[in-house]
Amino acid sequence: MRTKGKSTIVWILMGLLILGLGGFGVTSFSGGSSEIGSVGSTKVTAEDYARALRSELNAYSQQAGQQITMAQAQSMGLPRAIQAQLFTAATLEEETRRLGISVGDQRVAQSISSAPAFQGPNGRFDRSAYAQILRREGLTEAEFEGQIRADEARILLQRAVSEGVVAPESMVDQTAKWLLETRDLSWHEADESHLTAAVSAPDEETLEAWHKANSDRFTAPEKRKLTYVWLTPEMLSDEVELDENALREAYEANIAKYRQPERRMVGTLVYPSMEDAQSARDRLDAGEVGFDELVAERGLTLEDIDQGEVTREELGQAGDAVFGLDAPGVAGPVETGLGPALISMNAILEPVDIPFEEAREDLRAEAALDRAVRMIESRMEEYEDLLAGGATLEEVSEETPAELGTLDWSADMKPEEGSIAGYPAFRERAEEVGEGDFPEIERLDDGGIFALRLDEVVPPTLIPFDEIRDEVAEDWRLAEVHRLLLAHAEEERLQAISATTPDPDAVDGGENGAELVAESDPDMRESDAGDDEAEENAAAEVAPAPQWVSEPGLTRDGWIDGLPAQIVAQLFEIDEIGDIEIVDTGDRVFLVRLDAIHAADLDSEDAREVKDRIQQRMAQSLQADIFDYYARAAQRKAGVKVNQSAIDAINTQVR
Repeated sequence: MRTKGKSTIVWILMGLLILGLGGFGVTSFSGGSSEIGSVGSTKVTAEDYARALRSELNAYSQQAGQQITMAQAQSMGLPRAIQAQLFTAATLEEETRRLGISVGDQRVAQSISSAPAFQGPNGRFDRSAYAQILRREGLTEAEFEGQIRADEARILLQRAVSEGVVAPESMVDQTAKWLLETRDLSWHEADESHLTAAVSAPDEETLEAWHKANSDRFTAPEKRKLTYVWLTPEMLSDEVELDENALREAYEANIAKYRQPERRMVGTLVYPSMEDAQSARDRLDAGEVGFDELVAERGLTLEDIDQGEVTREELGQAGDAVFGLDAPGVAGPVETGLGPALISMNAILEPVDIPFEEAREDLRAEAALDRAVRMIESRMEEYEDLLAGGATLEEVSEETPAELGTLDWSADMKPEEGSIAGYPAFRERAEEVGEGDFPEIERLDDGGIFALRLDEVVPPTLIPFDEIRDEVAEDWRLAEVHRLLLAHAEEERLQAISATTPDPDAVDGGENGAELVAESDPDMRESDAGDDEAEENAAAEVAPAPQWVSEPGLTRDGWIDGLPAQIVAQLFEIDEIGDIEIVDTGDRVFLVRLDAIHAADLDSEDAREVKDRIQQRMAQSLQADIFDYYARAAQRKAGVKVNQSAIDAINTQVR
């Protein structure tokens, strides 16, 4: 962790600090305080907070590809995070002042001279750049150097507090053992084929009750009834008139598309000398190596040497050798602009020669669309003026080529082919538009335009049972199958457990006991035939025996292709070898058995690398915790004051 300096330039210089704060603009706030708070006698200025906030907003906006608003920043907790960091920096500064910690002139000079912001084209400290940036920031050299000195002192204090903390070796070893332990498992999926009887069809009363009890699954999402007008280049393409000269001009402008010479797809492997290239060619011809192996010997990949499509002229003096091949192969060694080389010819691309007459229809379609885009662009102002003058969307469609439409839109709808709902710009606007919003012209990504109006918002509504009776029935059936599968899996689990547990009552019973009973009870012998028949009928209803699949050596972050991640997670929750657990993933049911546990080998090379990473992360976490405790204690000791009104004023003004 690193703390921050007071000014923008300080934050630029201290690249190891938590925040890099830059940007200009906010220097005062009329009617407000010049500080947002203090720690002891150390102030946290409004200018520091405004610059930090603006800089972070710009950084997040660049990452997101769109401007982040203050409301979005507040929802992410960004202002509070910046405030916490600024007050932490002030806490350290107050502590260094109290303890009398400082750094010498040599350290300050080293920090300034090594800062990239102050280096010239030759990579050395540029005095003029230094002075110019300070003037732009409104800082004197003495003020800036004082801030650098304070920053260096804070860093020195922070290092003294936290850098000596290391993770206990026993904790590292225990964590590594936990991470690197592997287990063997066997799994079995219970599916509908394992049920002994088909699921009975429910009556209407049951289905209606299910429909009500699970209303969230049968509720239509919010719908927005929209009216819109739109105009796309395709709508105008038939109106566009193009003369022969315009088409020929378009043909000539795209001649490379219609006329291309014969080309080859090649890769060029360059050697230091012709002798080296010839030696490689000899080994290739003798079958000692392949071309890809020659490439690897040069420390390259096939992608590194790929030149793509080239013509004979582009290959220069190597063109004859490459174009002399009538099938893919290796040409050379030949001299190239890069030196002696072997050239792999990978494909032959025949010449392209499409005459104007054959290209006319394609040209007309492309040119018509292009002309239509320009026509729409030229009419944009006209459409905007119509809406601004109070024209309704219906009136716009009557007075212009734009088409009128209505749509019941919802966020999860699947747009039909060619529907306006397929355009991202329309979907985004449909989500945002509110009742009473004035229709505005918006652009589509194909050059078209649209405007829309929200007529009504239909809240989420339970779909009537009669309309989705079949859907409710299928949902009930799947839930019932799932319930039965869970019960079946529990039976299988208990049977598997009992199969591995000896029955003490069976030690002396067995066949001899059965024979004694039969001899003493004649009725028993008469009922044997009936019992055999009953056993046969029961066996016919027994589900097929489970087929267990074994997966050895699974780690905690491992997976099994085609199976849910919960299976591996459950495997590492089992305590005893041989135990069986049920894994319910919501739509599938599995039995998981722990077959073996393999302790981690902490002496292996992989384990040592893992331990190093664990040690580093634990040390960083402990250091962060200790520094946090220290900073909190220092804040309580010095006393923290927060000017919330000044913070709110800055949040309002910074955009």
